Amino acid sequence: MTDAFKQAALDYHAKPIPGKLSVELTKPTATARDLALAYSPGVAEPVREIAKDVENAYRYTGKGNLVAVISNGTAILGLGNLGALASKPVMEGKGVLFKRFAGVNSVDIEVDTEDAQTFIDTVANIADTWGGINLEDIKAPECFEIERELIKRCNIPVFHDDQHGTAIVTAAGMLNALNIANKPIEDARVVCLGAGSAAIACMNLLISCGARRENIFMLDRKGVIHSGRDDLNEYKALFATETDKRTLDDAIDGADVFVGLSGPNLLSKEQLSKMADTPVVFACSNPDPEINPHDAREARPDVIMATGRSDYPNQVNNVLGFPFIFRGALDVRATAINEEMKVAAVHAIADLAREPVPQEVLDAYERDEMSFGSEYIIPTPVDIRLLDRVSAAVARAAVDSGVARKPYPAHYPLKSIGDVYGE
Repeated sequence: MTDAFKQAALDYHAKPIPGKLSVELTKPTATARDLALAYSPGVAEPVREIAKDVENAYRYTGKGNLVAVISNGTAILGLGNLGALASKPVMEGKGVLFKRFAGVNSVDIEVDTEDAQTFIDTVANIADTWGGINLEDIKAPECFEIERELIKRCNIPVFHDDQHGTAIVTAAGMLNALNIANKPIEDARVVCLGAGSAAIACMNLLISCGARRENIFMLDRKGVIHSGRDDLNEYKALFATETDKRTLDDAIDGADVFVGLSGPNLLSKEQLSKMADTPVVFACSNPDPEINPHDAREARPDVIMATGRSDYPNQVNNVLGFPFIFRGALDVRATAINEEMKVAAVHAIADLAREPVPQEVLDAYERDEMSFGSEYIIPTPVDIRLLDRVSAAVARAAVDSGVARKPYPAHYPLKSIGDVYGE
C-alpha cells in the first residue's frame, strides 16, 4: 500500500466531515404541527400502540429496516485485536455497504469488552432496538459462543458475517468451480488451511451443500486436525479425521480443492503441483493470498482459482451475501437466519453466475465479455440482480422453513433499492 493511498484513505474518512454515515429524516418537520406529530404530544400515540402489541414497533418505527453492526474489535480485518473503538471505521463501512447495496439502515455498536458473557448480556439487553444483528470482527473461539447464545436469547436474526458471509460466498463459488471441473461435491477431497471461525463455517456449509465430512482435511498451526490430537476445542474437534496425514504436504497430495483462510504465501507451487487434475484453489487470505495467482497458474495451468482480492478474477467478497441476506430476512420479519436460508443464498449466488452478464456490469469492469467459466465463477458486487435473486431466495427459504412472521413479499421481485420499501 503506497503512502499516497494511505493518505487518501485517511482523507476519505475525515473530509468533508468525519465518518461515512449520517442520519436522515423520513418525515416532514417544517411546521409546528409536524413537530407536534414527530414528538410530543403526537409520539404518545404509537407508544401506546406498541405497548399494546410489540409487533407494532415494526409499523410505527424504523425497527424493521434497521440492523446493528456490532463488534468488540478483537479480530479487526487482518489487523488483529486493536480494541473496540478501533473497529468503528470498519463497522461504519459495513453500514455503507448495507445501505448502498440493499437499502438497509444500520447503526454501529462497539462493545468495549473481551469477556464473552459481558458482550452477550450487553447485546441481548438492547437487541429489541433492531430488526437484525450483524456481528463482526470478533475473535474465535469466543465468536462461536457469542453467536450461539445471542441466537437463543434474541427473536431477531443474529448473523456473524465473518463466519457465514464468507462461507456463503465461498460455497457459491465452489459449487460453480467444481461444476466446471466436472467433480461432484460429494466426491471432492478438500483441504482447508486455517481453522478459525471463517474456515469452520465454510466447511460446515460445504457439508450442508453436499460435501462429505470424511473428505475434508482441516489444518491449524499445528498441522492436520486428526483424531489423535488432544488439544482441540469443540469446534475444531468436529473436523478431526482418522488419518495418518500430518502436514500440508501430506494432505494436499491428490486433493481436489484447497481452501485457504490462513495467511500469505503458505501454499507453494510444489504443493499445488501435487493436487488432482483441474484443482480448485480458493486462496482467500487478504491482502496477500496463500499463493499468488500468477504462481498458481505457472504451477498448474488447469487451476480454477479465487482470491479475496478485487484485482484478480473470482473475488470471494462478502458483499455478495450479507446485504441481501438481511434484506430477505427483514422483509419477511424472520426470527433467525437458519441453514436453509444460507443454502438458498448459496444457490442463488451460484446460479446467477451462470446467466448472461448485463452490459452495465461489463461497463463497470471495462470488459467486452464476461461469461460463466474458470475466470467467472462468482457474480460481481455491482450486479444489481443480486438484490432480487438473493433476497428473494432467502425470504422464500425463511417462509418455507417456518421462521418468517410475514408472508413472502408482494412487492418482490426487487429491481432497485427503491423497491425495498414496498408493501
